[in-house]
Amino acid sequence: MRTSEPTAPPRERVLVCGLLLPEHPREDGGPLAEAKSLVEAAGAEVVETGEEPLAQKRQRPDPSTLLGKGKVQEIQELLKRVTVDAVLVDNDLTPAQGRNLERAWSKRVIDRSELILDIFATRARSRQARLQVELAQMQYMRPRLRRMWTHLERLEGAIGTRGPGETQLETDRRLLDKRIRDLKARLAEIEGRKRRQVRSRSDYFTVGLVGYTNAGKSTLLNRLTGAAELVADMPFATLDTRTRQWRLPDGRTLLLSDTVGFLQRLPHHLVASFHATLEEALNVDLLLHVIDASHPDAQTQMEAVEKTLSELSHREADLLVLNKIDAVEDPIWLHVLLRDRHQDGVYVSARSGEGIDRLIEVVARRLDRNSFLVEIRLELSDGRGAAACRAAGAVLSEVVDEQELVLTVRLSEGGLGNLRRTLENEEACRILRSPGEPLLHSEQTA
Repeated sequence: MRTSEPTAPPRERVLVCGLLLPEHPREDGGPLAEAKSLVEAAGAEVVETGEEPLAQKRQRPDPSTLLGKGKVQEIQELLKRVTVDAVLVDNDLTPAQGRNLERAWSKRVIDRSELILDIFATRARSRQARLQVELAQMQYMRPRLRRMWTHLERLEGAIGTRGPGETQLETDRRLLDKRIRDLKARLAEIEGRKRRQVRSRSDYFTVGLVGYTNAGKSTLLNRLTGAAELVADMPFATLDTRTRQWRLPDGRTLLLSDTVGFLQRLPHHLVASFHATLEEALNVDLLLHVIDASHPDAQTQMEAVEKTLSELSHREADLLVLNKIDAVEDPIWLHVLLRDRHQDGVYVSARSGEGIDRLIEVVARRLDRNSFLVEIRLELSDGRGAAACRAAGAVLSEVVDEQELVLTVRLSEGGLGNLRRTLENEEACRILRSPGEPLLHSEQTA
């Protein structure tokens, strides 16, 4: 007997259009290339018309429809010939612009922010991420509530229908405001716990990974730490900050954090909602900017990340990590990407492991400069103290001096404080070099 199996619902067919303003960066993949990849990431199908991309160049948007009247008419005629479920406009629309375009095209209209929020909603896994996405969606939806009630316009002026529409609109707005307040309160509680967790990590050096979405940050985290985090060739596979222990060859243990990827023109509601999550990854001792060096728009993506970093934390990345070098056809391109940049760059392939040793070496050197170099004198019988020193940092040397064991140890500030509390004699520690001071000759040759 044959059993029926559920069939997957058909993918939504989406037509992509947009306005190219002077401040928008040029895309090497062609106009609207990133918008089309976002539609695919949302699980929909991009409708290709076989014509030029529906991207209009203008100095400023039309206040009523964003696009010019001619382009609106052109798309209206096109929609009569092709079957689509929705139209994506690769810009942010005002409520009035969205309403006017839906009237002109008789199709559901989605703007860039709405699409990105939808992708985030499908990717959110943790409670914090789900609440952050919902908050951003509520804030996006609030000024657009009237569009959701346009079906009442057909009854406007009819006996018995005057008033309820506006009453329902106000009711919905009050419910939405209450939900926004509740979400903010629940997120504040979660974020308070997160901050306490971050403060408890002061014993360790912390390293953060930032970069454009799909640059390979999660693959690099797995390569460096031996973790098995989700890796997927799609935008926004990671929404939560994930922190894992990274043990260097010299014995020091770092904490490596990976977080949500950046994007050009990220919705401001989304950035505000995820601020605490991003802050966790940015408030680190060393910030690595991971770049997909094989992407044709790598230069533009680097600039988008730098702009977002500046807006969020007013800091720059400390080191540029050019990833996916195994997919770069011309090595000269790597040098072009680093041209006119004052940060050092390291070339790696997180997938194959090429260049990883060099990255570890550079990170270790950076951390050396941010470490205390301490001489510790212990009694030979103090095995507990010696074990604490070896666990607290990188031991550069151990020498027996008469009846004492002398260790030279490289430590973080938190590690030094903990070690002093652990040792019976706090005067056993003598600082040879503080963070920021030039490395000693013994360190350079260690």
